[in-house]
Amino acid sequence: MSVIRRTEVLGRTTRRRVVGVTAALSAAAVETLGVGLWFGLVVGSRTTTTALAGLGVLFCGALLRTVVVDATIGDLGDLLQPHRLAAPLLLTGGWICWLLVAELVGDVAGVAVATVVLTAVLTAQCRLERRVCDRYARYRTGWLVGPGLLLALGAAALLASAWFTGWTLSSGPISLGITTVVVRLEAVHLGAAAFGLAAVLAHQRRFQRLLGT
Repeated sequence: MSVIRRTEVLGRTTRRRVVGVTAALSAAAVETLGVGLWFGLVVGSRTTTTALAGLGVLFCGALLRTVVVDATIGDLGDLLQPHRLAAPLLLTGGWICWLLVAELVGDVAGVAVATVVLTAVLTAQCRLERRVCDRYARYRTGWLVGPGLLLALGAAALLASAWFTGWTLSSGPISLGITTVVVRLEAVHLGAAAFGLAAVLAHQRRFQRLLGT
């Protein structure tokens, strides 16, 4: 009987790990795509149109991330309820504040201050998101700073790649049938990749904690 119980426990643990990895990759993909598109639209010179478009993209990404969390640890309730909208709204506002603080302070100091601010906002948002999605979260205590810090560091790398580096690598013309293409790699692309990696690590750590794996 003890062998059967251990087998069942191992099976449940494996399933939770698979669910956790899948959720982490999904949340990271949504966050990287949403933040990356928003950042590309609003960094540098921006217009009212690009700002509004970026805001819409950012909020949709935040909403989808909450859907992933809710599907993993909750019951996929109606996300349009006011208390459930608080989590994606806070996440959206956090990213906007991050960029505004960085631009107001400016230079390396702006990136550093904005990173601290974003870490605090993301840590609070993750806790709020858990309380919104998990009805039993109110009975659990503790703040998980690691995921917020990892995401903020990834965001700092993204911002630094756009502000402080301007190099571009390009290939020679590549013939593809009737057309010719040129592959270009800019510093901001590596910054986006760094942010994506940070998002994967952050959400993996977060879902390990949420699922108890």
